[in-house]
Amino acid sequence: MNQSLAGKKVALLLETEYIYDELVYYKQQVEALGGELHVMSYLWGEPSKTFVNDCDRADLPITQMYATEVDRCVTQHNANDYDIVLCAANYVAVRLREIPPMGSVASPALVNTAPAVQFFADAMANPNIVKGALCHALWILTPNPQLLKDRNVICHTVVMADIINAGANYIDTGEHVVVDKDLVTGRSFADVEQYWSAIVDVAGKINKT
Repeated sequence: MNQSLAGKKVALLLETEYIYDELVYYKQQVEALGGELHVMSYLWGEPSKTFVNDCDRADLPITQMYATEVDRCVTQHNANDYDIVLCAANYVAVRLREIPPMGSVASPALVNTAPAVQFFADAMANPNIVKGALCHALWILTPNPQLLKDRNVICHTVVMADIINAGANYIDTGEHVVVDKDLVTGRSFADVEQYWSAIVDVAGKINKT
């Protein structure tokens, strides 16, 4: 299938403990398909922040960990300006759910007020935006369980209990990728190629209004 992202904008939510190879993959793929990638996060009032990857390989010394500087804050961008909104895998979503101010006790009433959580929720409200959540990334949605209710998804087994409790339908497929209209989910980074292909395919079918 001829896939293209010409003229399309992609937002990627990132935080510390991301998977470096996933970031590189999206950068290469979006550029190759003619799209525009914006890597963003919540910057806590700073002009930029540096995030480090998850170092889970025995052959990668701590001194060789990768760092990525991000200067786009979700509070300065509108989810509706994007054609595709992705939350990176691994523990990115956990960190993005931190409720300002950092280190506060907060309260249950504020559980869905983290800026990145709100950004992704805004994207979920627009069926013309393709949403992608890989591996642990559905944690970005669990503070708003109504957004997961009755949606067909797949995720890392660590997240399964949370998405079921939110009312989602966990679907086990041989390809480890599930497409539910404008929401694409994948089991883990090992499935990133099939997951990304599905995202681009859905993006090609959605007509912006």
